Amino acid sequence: MLWGDLRSATRAYRVITLFRLFPGVRHDRGMAANDQHPGERAAQDPIKLIAVRDTPLSLDEVFKAVGDDAAGGTALFVGTVRDHDEGADVDALGYSCHPSAEAEMRRIAEKVAAEYPVRALAAVHRVGDLAVGDLAVVVAVSCPHRGEAFEACRKLIDDLKHEVPIWKHQKFSDGTEEWVGA
Repeated sequence: MLWGDLRSATRAYRVITLFRLFPGVRHDRGMAANDQHPGERAAQDPIKLIAVRDTPLSLDEVFKAVGDDAAGGTALFVGTVRDHDEGADVDALGYSCHPSAEAEMRRIAEKVAAEYPVRALAAVHRVGDLAVGDLAVVVAVSCPHRGEAFEACRKLIDDLKHEVPIWKHQKFSDGTEEWVGA
């Protein structure tokens, strides 16, 4: 029994020594986040798609735009037109925007890309008349790791919603209307 313990301890020592020799290696066989591998950093030009459109949006287009072999995580957010708002039934809505909306989207995308190790980023917002269930906004971010992708995607959609001059005109079942964000 003593001999088995000694062999086990010797193996453990070798493993510990290997980890000291190769500091980028972790016990889970993964790669530690460091600047030794280009995939761990942000891409040179991570903004792949920014658009405001009056045509239906495509999940496939946005997802393909953020594809990157160095990305270990991709987060995608899809905003859809829902059938209610604050207790009122929504029949339809329309989005309109200021001419600077796309430039503002790009500014926010650049800010997110500077704050996170973004490999690729895309954001598309719809304008015009939409029906319940239609896609209103699609954003996606790919990063080296999933946590970074989730955080960057959330930051992107939250900042777009609060800072980009896009306004929503809701039409309710009872005949009333409301502008949101105006």
